Amino acid sequence: MGPSAGYPYFCAVLRVVRISIVNYTNTLPFKWALRRHSLLSEINLQEDIPSICAQKLKYGQVDLALVPVALLPELEHYFIETDFCIGAVGAVESVKLYSRVPLEDIRQVVLDYQSRSSIALTRVLFRFFWQKEVRFVEALPGFEDQIDGDSAAVVIGDRTFALNGAYPFEYDLAEEWQKFTGLPFVFAAWVSTKKLNPEFIERFNDVLKSGVLQIPLAIREDFIPGLLSPEKTLDYLSNKISYQLDSEKRKGLQLFLDYIKKL
Repeated sequence: MGPSAGYPYFCAVLRVVRISIVNYTNTLPFKWALRRHSLLSEINLQEDIPSICAQKLKYGQVDLALVPVALLPELEHYFIETDFCIGAVGAVESVKLYSRVPLEDIRQVVLDYQSRSSIALTRVLFRFFWQKEVRFVEALPGFEDQIDGDSAAVVIGDRTFALNGAYPFEYDLAEEWQKFTGLPFVFAAWVSTKKLNPEFIERFNDVLKSGVLQIPLAIREDFIPGLLSPEKTLDYLSNKISYQLDSEKRKGLQLFLDYIKKL
């Protein structure tokens, strides 16, 4: 369960704060800012795929992590520590269901092994929004190149950049969620299982904010050539990813957690 009124807060007094962050393009503003701030000397920053971020936090291998929000119901206690997240208001372009057939003809869905929130979101959409029964299958590495027949696949992260436009049918899951609920979607949030030092979190939050406010500079200094050009990266980070964990995203997050309980 999450934090509740009256619950005792635990302050972790740590020499080095162990932090796990998602190693996708969408965290570039966070990583850029952290690497250039004096706070870097107080943290051990580890880059992982989302499912490993979740695993490390759940089993106490890190103190703070940018975790898929689908993890939250599995934690006895948790604290959302910052004002920032990986979210989307409408289409996000990097969390998609790909298929060679339209939605009504899909019989099987392969679920990305790197994901947790996107897997849960897919299940929620099929059951409560699309109201369609399909067979869900866990993916193995390389699955994104084997989408065929009536078998669709959920793919997340940077790998989607090469797949967008490659299949006749693709469904942006954040966009579909907004059609269903009228609310934005939160994929990942900064979470701890023990309340961290407020002074550290205030500084950490300020660093994240500085990264989000300087996305063009972060791209100029830390851009790694790949599937997206610098111009498309700027559009993706500025217009597709929404970083502020505002009241509407918190409403969307709580509604998503409510739906997960019904699965």
